[in-house]
Amino acid sequence: MGLIRRLRVTQRAMERAMLGVSLRDQIRNEEIRRKTRVTDIAQRVAKLKWQWAGHIARRTSIRDELNMRKRHLRPVYETY
Repeated sequence: MGLIRRLRVTQRAMERAMLGVSLRDQIRNEEIRRKTRVTDIAQRVAKLKWQWAGHIARRTSIRDELNMRKRHLRPVYETY
């Protein structure tokens, strides 16, 4: 079973516990999700992945820019 599927199963179990509903009650997941107003874990994970990717992309470009500035601002003198 994939990680996302296991997270979804766990999330649905927690939502059922929040509402005091058991699997025997046969209430659809959509109905439970509507009542709890909880964001789907797969959507949250996807959003966090994109945020992390943007963070890394910005961090790398900023670091490269700072390194370029340092090279131009401070000349390196070789000592013999």
